[in-house]
Amino acid sequence: MSLLSAFLLGLIQGVAEFLPISSSGHLAIAQNLFHLTPEGVDDVFFSILLHLGTLVAVFVAYWGDIREMVVEFFLGIRDIARRQTPTPVPPARRLILMLVVGTLPLFAVLPLQDWLESLNANTYFVGGALIFTGVMLFACDKIRKGRKTAKTATMLDALMVGIGQAVATAPGISRSGTTISVGCLMGFERKFAVRFAFLLSIPAVIGANILSLADAIQAGAINWELLPYYAVGVVTAAVTGYLSIFLVRLVADKGKFGFFAYYCWAAGLITLILTFVL
Repeated sequence: MSLLSAFLLGLIQGVAEFLPISSSGHLAIAQNLFHLTPEGVDDVFFSILLHLGTLVAVFVAYWGDIREMVVEFFLGIRDIARRQTPTPVPPARRLILMLVVGTLPLFAVLPLQDWLESLNANTYFVGGALIFTGVMLFACDKIRKGRKTAKTATMLDALMVGIGQAVATAPGISRSGTTISVGCLMGFERKFAVRFAFLLSIPAVIGANILSLADAIQAGAINWELLPYYAVGVVTAAVTGYLSIFLVRLVADKGKFGFFAYYCWAAGLITLILTFVL
């Protein structure tokens, strides 16, 4: 049963991390209402591993972009040393700057980290946040398709998407749904909005997990005897996460987020009812 719970939590993480339905919200529901935490596995450390699994999915799906940005990073250092600036600036180099700017708002929520984590146990909040996510996704479908790409998007655009990501650190508010929706609102081409949203998740997930991992190690939460649970959860999250990225690309391009809006409304309402009843 514990291995099954690890698989189910990995499945929830992989699907909900990238589909705009909030992985944190669904994990909170699974753990608080249905008690799906594998026996003997620390919640925080297991959550870190699941997020790392979905991070692997992003690297696989966007390896071409990541490789190009790494190359441009070193070329940029070379150009700075030579006091040269290419005109126009290569899109991959602009994308690096946009990701840096988009990550900055996360530092503003660091002082609120403990409070935000405490909200995971408040399924009334999670249910309400899911309903809010549905409203945001429904509105996203109504936004006129934009044309901005890495060549034309501004740093202000990136900052606004980053603010959306910071808001989405609250459980129940979809990170991917928020960043894609804000990107579309700022006039991003839909494919670029999805691409930027997922690439923006890389520094966010790495940074958050470094902080959480340090706390888990200090608390002695790592138990290597539970490696089978960890492995099942991580592999499941990585595989389902990659498939979910493919689905979001397809749905976003066609502007069909309405289905996810209805799902979030239903999930949020059911969560509120179950919380009240149970």
